[in-house]
Amino acid sequence: MSGSGDTEPSQVKMAAQIPKAFQRLMVSSLTPKFRNAISVETVSMVTPGPKEVVVKNRFVGINASDVNFSAGRYDPTKVPPFQIGFEGLGVVTAAGAESRFKVGQPIAYLHDGAFSEYKVLPSRFAIPIPSLKAEYIPLMVSGLTAAISFDEVGDLKKGETVLITAAAGGTGQFAVQLAKKAGCHVIGTCSTEAKMEFLKSIGCDRPINYKKEDLNEVLKTEYPKGVDVVYESVGAQMFDTCVNRLAVKGRLIVIGFITGYKSDTGYTPIRGGATLPPKVQ
Repeated sequence: MSGSGDTEPSQVKMAAQIPKAFQRLMVSSLTPKFRNAISVETVSMVTPGPKEVVVKNRFVGINASDVNFSAGRYDPTKVPPFQIGFEGLGVVTAAGAESRFKVGQPIAYLHDGAFSEYKVLPSRFAIPIPSLKAEYIPLMVSGLTAAISFDEVGDLKKGETVLITAAAGGTGQFAVQLAKKAGCHVIGTCSTEAKMEFLKSIGCDRPINYKKEDLNEVLKTEYPKGVDVVYESVGAQMFDTCVNRLAVKGRLIVIGFITGYKSDTGYTPIRGGATLPPKVQ
């Protein structure tokens, strides 16, 4: 196995000790049952091309989207085996002559195949970071999802009411903070008292533990004019409630459908084994 370029080994800057082979996770069959979809593959170490780097992964991001990717939902034309994992954080262990990176330099990246001991990466996808801290990982998939959603679709305005479902989750917590920074009143759903306290600590105005309070009744009673913007990632009944409680000219951003990720179709299973997409009542 080799990199995409024709760089001679003498032109490549390499760390003193690099293994001759490494392991990575591969999607070997399409199924939403992640453990069944994955196999471990051992591959030979790569000499990077002139505009490539080899990264020793130290941290990787685990996302709900990994389940959808391994089920073949993002790209129906993608045939196993293929690599899995969207984001990584590590140290450059080998760098092509034109890569602009140094051996030992910490970088972050967004690229398929992060679930691997080492990653061969086109240098244009490498993002220099000050140090190796796991806290940088959520900024990429989770943070960018929230930021792009609000910037491109949400059209947040100061004083508006924003509802964020799964608000204590990976991307939800970013959405809470961004909405507050935009001057909005923020409602956030969660499932435990500990998450309620966490949401308060990051500025959520009205955290709701949906296991103890009825979301529809809370919104109907406390927000009779409706919600201006919804950042929705749960689906099923939660989706229905959000649609029904939208204000006039409200915007609903669907960024996920967690309740259906593990089903064969991607929708939430109902009685009798059938599945249905969300229903608006």
